[in-house]
Amino acid sequence: MLRLLGILVTVLCAIAAAVLTWPGFFRVERVFPVAQIVSFRGLLAAAFAAAALVALLLAIARPIRSFALSLAVVMGLAAIANGFVLVSRGGTGTDALPAKTDTAIRVMTWNTAGPATPPDTIAKIAVAMDADIVALPETTIETGEKVAIAMRELGHRMWAHHAEDPSTEWDAGSTTLLISPELGDYAVIESSLNGTSNTSTVPSAVAMPTDGDGPIVVAAHAVAPRQNYMQEWRDDLQWLADQCVDANVIMAGDFNATVDHMAGLGVDGGTLGLCADTAVATGNGSVGTWSASIPALLGTPIDHVMTSAHWKATGSLVLRSMDASGSDHRPLIVQLEPVQ
Repeated sequence: MLRLLGILVTVLCAIAAAVLTWPGFFRVERVFPVAQIVSFRGLLAAAFAAAALVALLLAIARPIRSFALSLAVVMGLAAIANGFVLVSRGGTGTDALPAKTDTAIRVMTWNTAGPATPPDTIAKIAVAMDADIVALPETTIETGEKVAIAMRELGHRMWAHHAEDPSTEWDAGSTTLLISPELGDYAVIESSLNGTSNTSTVPSAVAMPTDGDGPIVVAAHAVAPRQNYMQEWRDDLQWLADQCVDANVIMAGDFNATVDHMAGLGVDGGTLGLCADTAVATGNGSVGTWSASIPALLGTPIDHVMTSAHWKATGSLVLRSMDASGSDHRPLIVQLEPVQ
């Protein structure tokens, strides 16, 4: 009887490990609580490794040796599988951007946590990174204008745009988008401004070029997948996927989702709609952008820059030196080149 119970527990553990390792295969990547657990794949891999070690120690006891060794194998394989996924998305990440060419543009996204991050700090980082597009979730237009003025004083002009949802408390109800005049003139579309078509709770801003042939720029912010907001979160990810239906789209912001959560939302090989994740493509897809209070390799990569076919990412950087800036997110900067 005890042997049968041990086999049953081992099988159940193997199933649970498989579900958490490949949630998209089982179509549970956007189901509570799996969605929350798989967000932290680095921690998950470490937990499986620790469980394997504990099982090996328990194997010292002869009566449960077979059961403990079986669990050790299951946990060990799960740890290896999760480690492989992390490595395939970039492992420990890259530490520098390539030199900026004449045709390249740089995109920065940083959830500033409202007033937690001073405008001058945002401006200095954006200028240091030579950013042409800056997506700032949880940033009011008043703060965004201060950032733009500070950047102008540093010799880097930007136009400030925004969308807001007055029903959402504090600065989370605003998303600001800065765009360099060198990309042309832009305007946020009416549906983003009046909320008739937008993410559910925290707003996103869709900016269209009003002259020239610049990209459609989306400053994205999806609601966090708290238990009471799961459907809104799923709807937000679908809405963001629906914004990437053109070959010339750049989408950046706080998606409150990893690429695991986006399984099934891509089209024609895209990660989300027609857009592909640039951090994964450039070796930073496993580096956590949240929370800045824990090591990046144990955090969750929920801030993204995504592009459709007109753009190719040539480098990216998760800026870990700003962990004490005030925000609970790390800035992500990506360099893009137009595809000829």
